Amino acid sequence: MLNNIINNKPTRLFIILAGFFIANALIAELVGTKIFSLEKTIGIEPFNLRLFGESFSFNLTAGVLLWPVVFIMTDIINEYYGPKGVRFLSFLTIGLIIFAFAMFTGAIHLYPADFWATNNYKNVPDSNAAFSGIFGQSQAIIVGSLIAFLIGQLLDVFIFHKIKKLTGEKRIWLRATGSTLVSQFIDSFVVLFIAFYIAPRMLGNTAPWSFSLVMAICVGNYIYKFIVAVLLTPVIYLVHEWIERYLGKPVAHQMKRAAMGEE
Repeated sequence: MLNNIINNKPTRLFIILAGFFIANALIAELVGTKIFSLEKTIGIEPFNLRLFGESFSFNLTAGVLLWPVVFIMTDIINEYYGPKGVRFLSFLTIGLIIFAFAMFTGAIHLYPADFWATNNYKNVPDSNAAFSGIFGQSQAIIVGSLIAFLIGQLLDVFIFHKIKKLTGEKRIWLRATGSTLVSQFIDSFVVLFIAFYIAPRMLGNTAPWSFSLVMAICVGNYIYKFIVAVLLTPVIYLVHEWIERYLGKPVAHQMKRAAMGEE
């Protein structure tokens, strides 16, 4: 019975896509604690732009490296497994991220061994403080990220299918890239506004960012995501071509029709 399930190509494909989808989302959450300079990373001086009256350079969360991949995976899954497949994976991913951060919180509260905490590995004088700093993200950031992720996913599914109903099987780039650009616009703004503008004012536990600063960073993050989404458009065609060959065109066509609710 198990062999029959695994040997079924559509089922195996869903497992592969789901694995990449969940892994990318979870990794993006974990590496999101690091803020990096895009300009210095590629070897140029910071731009120091003026946005909303704020001096701004492209200082981005490392999570932006992976979120465009997550949204592209959303479109691929949407194409062959429909909105139900995307919603199932979205809620499963949120549950697994919550579970992961619950485990991180438990690990943070474990009393560290003295020799480990002070081993000065990689010139870090307090390994326990470093561990807590990396894995102990602010609850506001986690909540904001999960809300943004869910809204972005649902919006991506909705726009993807609206465009596909208008264009049919043609213009893969339009429905995939178009839905991604809109959903990432919402994602970019929701997470930062919740984490750094709304939550600090409600909870009073950290200093809130100004509206202009949040807007400037949101715009910068979205510009990056916009460019990456456009650059990754050819990848969508390559993945589609691989899936068509893997499944066979008759099976792939039947799956796409079913995903659109035609069967």
